Amino acid sequence: MTEKKFTTVEQMEQEAELLFQRARDAGIDTWKTRAEDQKNHCKFGEDGVCCRNCSMGPCRITPKAPKGICGATAHTIAGRNYLRTTVGGAAAHSDHGREIAHVLYEASKEGNYQVKDEEKCIKVAKEFGIETDGRDIYDIAHDLAYAGLMEYGKPFGYLTFTGRATQERQELWKEIGITPRAVDKECTEAMHMTHIGVQAEPEALVKQAMRTGLSDGWGGSMMGTEFSDILFGTPMPKETEANLGVLEKDMVNIIVHGHDPAMSEMVVVAAQMPEFINRAKELGAKGINIAGICCTGNEVTMRHGIPMAGNFLQQENAVLTGAVEVIVADVQCVFPALGPLSKCFHTKFITTSPKAKIPDSEFIEFKVTSALETAKKIVSTAVENFVNRKQDDVYIPESKEKAVVGYSCEAIIKELDGVTNTQVDLTGTYKPLIECIKAGVLRGAVGMVGCNNPRVRQDYSHIEIMKKLIKNDIIVVVTGCAAQAAAKAGLLSLEAKELCGDGLRRVCDLVGIPPILHMGSCVDISRILMLVTDVAKQWGINTTQLPVVGCAPEWMSEKAVSIANYVVATGIDTYLGIEPQVKGSSEVMHLITDGSRELVGAGYIIEMDYEKLGDAMIEGIEKKRAALNI
Repeated sequence: MTEKKFTTVEQMEQEAELLFQRARDAGIDTWKTRAEDQKNHCKFGEDGVCCRNCSMGPCRITPKAPKGICGATAHTIAGRNYLRTTVGGAAAHSDHGREIAHVLYEASKEGNYQVKDEEKCIKVAKEFGIETDGRDIYDIAHDLAYAGLMEYGKPFGYLTFTGRATQERQELWKEIGITPRAVDKECTEAMHMTHIGVQAEPEALVKQAMRTGLSDGWGGSMMGTEFSDILFGTPMPKETEANLGVLEKDMVNIIVHGHDPAMSEMVVVAAQMPEFINRAKELGAKGINIAGICCTGNEVTMRHGIPMAGNFLQQENAVLTGAVEVIVADVQCVFPALGPLSKCFHTKFITTSPKAKIPDSEFIEFKVTSALETAKKIVSTAVENFVNRKQDDVYIPESKEKAVVGYSCEAIIKELDGVTNTQVDLTGTYKPLIECIKAGVLRGAVGMVGCNNPRVRQDYSHIEIMKKLIKNDIIVVVTGCAAQAAAKAGLLSLEAKELCGDGLRRVCDLVGIPPILHMGSCVDISRILMLVTDVAKQWGINTTQLPVVGCAPEWMSEKAVSIANYVVATGIDTYLGIEPQVKGSSEVMHLITDGSRELVGAGYIIEMDYEKLGDAMIEGIEKKRAALNI
């Protein structure tokens, strides 16, 4: 049998360079040229010691000026900036969850959106104390949506989903005062604390960052995941393809981009309607092809098998192919540069959210009540634009890889059931996985998440670290742009078992899974929280004891900082390949590394050398195994 040749980062870079050269030849800027223009970065910003929280400044800390005008030290300023960054991320992810809750509230049997997973709807409703017996599923869904919306601003108590955490975590959070209350409460209080003349103690600022992050991970994001599953279906494994090679030269290409699945789900529905497919054929196309960028791409691939055109730093590349009729975006991670870039091609750039209006885009507001009509307008725009494409000027890179996507927690359990269905006591549990880890067949697991960052080679750290981990019998679960990096390199394919150690390869053969499991978009890191938590419960140990770590080798966004905070506070060491902007304060740097490990049992390990970062994760997992005597 011929050994599979996986797409390498070098191949991806060569293809990307041809697109960038097209841009340079046409006098078009890209993230590559803009990154060069931004060098060198502001040292005060990099170190987190520039404060502009009032108009007495901005103040910056130097050896000659060790305090701001108000007397704030580097430690206070860096702590405040770190907390504000966390708030930005928590607000973005949680607002995503809020939008999905509104969609669920409007769901109806005859409407644009229906309840697709009734079993999960009932299960989650019971967690909120909602009566379900003998009731219509939409009455239950509306009550659940209302209860979820109240989690954002309820005046008393704590977030409902924190009751899912291990007892040890719940008690620890209560003891140190970081149990998350209402989502908006944590974000607002954090902003209040960082106002001029309020919180100045670094430890209190870092603890509030954890609490705010927890309100995202165990609140806004978790509701976004659960409510999306209820509305659009809980993901199960599906085959798809990834990288820019999924674009079709003889089809109408629509790129869905952003993060909110309500929009992309409806575009997928509209694109399947015969009226648009037939019209596309009348205009000379063979049909309609949808592909995804960023987390919207993850959302539609795991539920429909829609191919993934790429991750964060490929959004401009998709337009540069000259083959995209429409790129439609909602919120988050959308380059403002797409506006002027699209004007250089026939591509229509459509934005759909009032929160994310972008110059040089066509704004078509997406509302729940008129969702299908709006989606039909978007698809029609794409179809009619096909005749404006300059076919002789199209360049679509060849690279694309097969991928298996959609491993929700429910899907993982179902896969495990498939190999243990003769043992009733194991059915519906993670016990087979636990036994593999105890026996050393699997050494442990890594949750790899996060963005692309121009500070490092795109996808290189993601892909090379993943290869190292699976070679050492460590299974990997991925979300967001990290998931798309794995997909582009073929690491989400069943053939990727060729790159594994003997133990992980046996597991892949037995269960029929790839060694790296796609768990969804970046809000779906809440799935990883539940996977880790439920494994710890069934094993009978704490999350801090599990041979499991988190990793974000190329992170760049505020959302990543929020995620890192809730992962650490859940008891999972988190390995970062990009340094947080706090190094101007030795105190804050200590608090987010060894200090938080003393406080919550986990912290950051920061290493910019990807080889050393991978080795450090393996070492950390082996230390946890040794502590468990396994």
